[in-house]
Parts: sequence; C-alpha cells; structure tokens
Amino acid sequence: MQESQDIVIIGGGVIGSACAYFLMASPDFSGTVTVIERDSTYQNSTTARSVGGIRQQFSTPENIRMSQFAMEFLQASDTTLAVNGEAPDLPFIANGYLLLATTQGVPVLAGNVAIQNREGAETRVLSPADLHDRFPWLNVDDIAAGSFGGAREGWTDPYALMQAFKRKARQLGANYIEDTVTNLIRKANAINAVTLVSGETISCGIVINAAGPYAAEIARMAALPLPVFPRKRFVFVFDCREAPANCPLTVDPSGVYFRPEGQTFICGKSPDPADDPDCTDLDVDHDYFDEHLWPTLAHRVPAFEAIKVTNAWAGLYAYNTLD
Repeated sequence: MQESQDIVIIGGGVIGSACAYFLMASPDFSGTVTVIERDSTYQNSTTARSVGGIRQQFSTPENIRMSQFAMEFLQASDTTLAVNGEAPDLPFIANGYLLLATTQGVPVLAGNVAIQNREGAETRVLSPADLHDRFPWLNVDDIAAGSFGGAREGWTDPYALMQAFKRKARQLGANYIEDTVTNLIRKANAINAVTLVSGETISCGIVINAAGPYAAEIARMAALPLPVFPRKRFVFVFDCREAPANCPLTVDPSGVYFRPEGQTFICGKSPDPADDPDCTDLDVDHDYFDEHLWPTLAHRVPAFEAIKVTNAWAGLYAYNTLD
C-alpha cells in the first residue's frame, strides 16, 4: 500500500491534470495529490484527439463564463504554467467561431447572442450581406444570419495544454502513476481507497473522477450511476487548392463544422441521436465523409468541391445523456 494521499485523481488528461494543477497552485491547499493515468502516451485519449476549440458562443451563462476564464487563463499561461522559467508553447489561433443559421434558426441564434452579450462576449449577428462581405468564399444563398465571435474565440493545441498542466502540477508536487484503477473501496458515503491493476492500494480522503468517456465505469465502482457514456466522433483532414482566407471555425446549420489546420482543413459532424451508440473502438468509417460531410462542405464553400481527404481519426466524446 502506498502512502496515503489526500486526493486521488483518476485520469491524467487535460481535465485531470488541470485539477491537479489548480489544487497544487492553490494557497489554500497543502495536501498531497496523486494522478492515476493508465496510458502515459495519451495516444488514444480524448485530449489528444480533440480539435481544441475555445468559444463563448453558448446558450447558458455558466458555459460562457467558463470559456471566458479559459481564455484569460490561456493568455496568462506563459507565467502561470512556466516551469523553471520556461513558458509552455501554447498556440492560440484567433480566427473566431462562425455559427450559421437558416430562417428557422435565427430566433435561437439571436437569443443566444443576446445572452452572450450580457455576459460580456463580443459576439455579433451578421446578415447575409455582412457574411458575404467578410467571407466572400462562403455560399450564403440559404443562410439568414450568422453569429461571429471574433478574436477571443478560436482554437489551441489540447495535447500541449494537457502537457503544460501536467508539467506544472508535477513541479508543484503532484505525483503521477501509470496504472489502471480496478476498484474503489467505499465506506459509508466516502471513498477511502483505490485499488490498481498492479496490485497496489492507495488510501485517500477524496477521489476525483476525471476518466472522461470512461467516467461511468469508475462511478459504478462506487455504486453510483453516472449518465456519461463514450460516443465516437470522426475528424477528417482535407486539402483544398484554393483555400478560403481568414477562415474561422465554421458551423453549418446541418451541424457540419470545418476549420483550418495549418495548410489543411479539418471537419466533422456529430451523428444523429438515433445513430450514436455507446462505443469504445476508434475505427474510422471513411464512407462517413462522402455521405455526410462532403455534400455540405461543397455546398457551403464552392472551393470545397475539389478537395482531397488526406487523413482521418476517431476520438471518444464523454457524452452526458442527462442534458
């Protein structure tokens, strides 16, 4: 049995490592933290396979405020996450988010923008003429409005952010173990130990479940139901000879999204709820691009009629069925 820990965090991805950092950096916390991560390469983790978007275009004040905090934190990360004077390399591509709406979707889009503006976000509604002037490569014939967030929205490198949190948390005293949790030892309404596949047991005062798409499995070990399930999402990479300039992360009314990724583009779409089963494999359905993405891409951006898929990957999304 290892020395008792005040807090054990299950999952060392960006959420688990952020928890470790914020605990260790808090002047009100003087305890011990151990992070248990089953794969230190993070090859198949949700973090490494994420597209790293940061936006304030949400419909609830809480989500907007969390995103604003994330943006402010990222801007200060050269100092807060520096290790031995070395700042982390955390790029932020400030191309913005562009959400498009048909006539039926305008009331929801306008209502969301009003909420965002009340929270201090700089989102504004663009007319079809505004959209054409700002993004002349965009087909807006069937678009009634768009909402654009500007320079405080964009994307970063989620893997680099996770590594920056991890390095700083370890410098501050957090302990990382590569292992897999097999059970939680519960006494009354508290978890006081975790057992690992290596045979070790770590006693603790608090357990943080940061297992992402596998969070429900961890919760079941404590006899707690948790409505979070693994759902598969595809990301496709494609080349475009006449690439649109100043392209934001654009979300079509159909749900198809696309954005630049270096000299290429990435795109994807959440499947229909009726075709979105729980899933833990990372196999890519390459027909999904031709059937569900390319027709919309070619319609929305005429230059995308002539594109070539160069890569694709799948990742697991921690899907909350409650909301």
